[in-house]
Amino acid sequence: MHTRPTLPPYALPIIFFGLVILTGTVLLHHSASLAAGSISWMDALFTATSATCVTGLAVVDTGTFFSRFGQNVILGLIQVGGLGIMTFTGLAFYLWRRHVSFSDRIAVGQSLLHDPTFHLGKFLIRIVLWTFLIELCGALLLYIQAPTEFTPHSALFHAVSAFCNAGFSLYSDSLMGWRGNWGINLVIMLLIVLGGIGFSVLVELQEVSLCRLRKKRPAKRCRRLSWYARVVLRTSLFLVIAGWLALFAAEFYGSSRGLTMNESLLAALFQSVTCRTAGFNTMDIGRLTNVSLLIMLMLMFIGGAPGSCAGGIKVTTFRALAAFVQSQFKGRKQAVVGRFAVNGEAVNNALILLVFATGIVALATLLLTITEGGDIPHPETRGMFLELFFEAVSAFGTVGLSTGITAKLSVAGKAIITALMFIGRLGPIVFLVAIQSFQKELFYSWPEENMLIG
Repeated sequence: MHTRPTLPPYALPIIFFGLVILTGTVLLHHSASLAAGSISWMDALFTATSATCVTGLAVVDTGTFFSRFGQNVILGLIQVGGLGIMTFTGLAFYLWRRHVSFSDRIAVGQSLLHDPTFHLGKFLIRIVLWTFLIELCGALLLYIQAPTEFTPHSALFHAVSAFCNAGFSLYSDSLMGWRGNWGINLVIMLLIVLGGIGFSVLVELQEVSLCRLRKKRPAKRCRRLSWYARVVLRTSLFLVIAGWLALFAAEFYGSSRGLTMNESLLAALFQSVTCRTAGFNTMDIGRLTNVSLLIMLMLMFIGGAPGSCAGGIKVTTFRALAAFVQSQFKGRKQAVVGRFAVNGEAVNNALILLVFATGIVALATLLLTITEGGDIPHPETRGMFLELFFEAVSAFGTVGLSTGITAKLSVAGKAIITALMFIGRLGPIVFLVAIQSFQKELFYSWPEENMLIG
């Protein structure tokens, strides 16, 4: 009896993302997507990957190089990538068959929620509806504040790009023209934060908020946010505030760089929020201090929350690692966060993910160093290593910030960044799931021996 070969669960998102990127590449290469001139297949693939993986790195100016059709293609790729292929395919499968097996529920649940025991259909419909609602509200707020600059199309494009943490902008200087506008900045930052805290946390916030607004009887109590949601929100808030203060001190302490105090504070806050994988900028990244770039590198590497539009190793990984280090200093066997301890499997996954991410970024930086002037003496390439390292971390974290070297990369360099964006979007989840699928429980242990460390 022959059995039909089946694909492992972790291969499905790779296939779907790959197909979407290839479709986007073909559409962007078509003359209908171009305002003038032509685009190479490499640049079309780079742009499609950057949009689908909600990165935001660009080799051409989105607002002037592409036609309205091409911009809409990019917008569609951003939306699909932001919600996640697994969300769309899971929803389509549910509506088509009206039935999802228990194993499929777990497969989809593990990529979107920390708790796999949920109702797939209701959850996905709620996510899609709330995503569209948030994006439409954001577009409306942008249009109301600046109807001339943010036309309906432009407002919707930037709202979707912000919520999906993509960072694509129709302006050649991103949002630098709005550096001192608190209204526009707050709308964009709010969309970025909502898109980067994770779908499960977004649903919890919605349920708790509606319960408290509708509560009429004092006896009826609303449930509190879960421990997981509180960890995500508190860690995210800590990173935003810490990044804000650090960037302000590194960039504006002792010199306002021609900005008022109000503009300096807003610019530092905006960059702290956006380098958590959003990719917009109100400051010229190529003219920042090395200290600012290093601070942004750390924020980009950490990224947002699991199951969100953001990339990076995720805030929960950072929090688990911080708790693990703290436990080692205190001599505790458990990594404690709040009222609970992180289980050993999660800590191990965090350590493995850190090693995986560090190795990928290091390898990509090495390859970029080779392709982008590996035969040039060091005195002639001063500063290039930091720029290439920044580009690699930005691609892996699906951030989209750049010091300005993206369009100058060689074909091989663009190919490396393209692969890095794809790996950064899918790699961490796929890597962990693949590792777990190959693991086997052992019912024996080896004798231990002491080893001198350090």
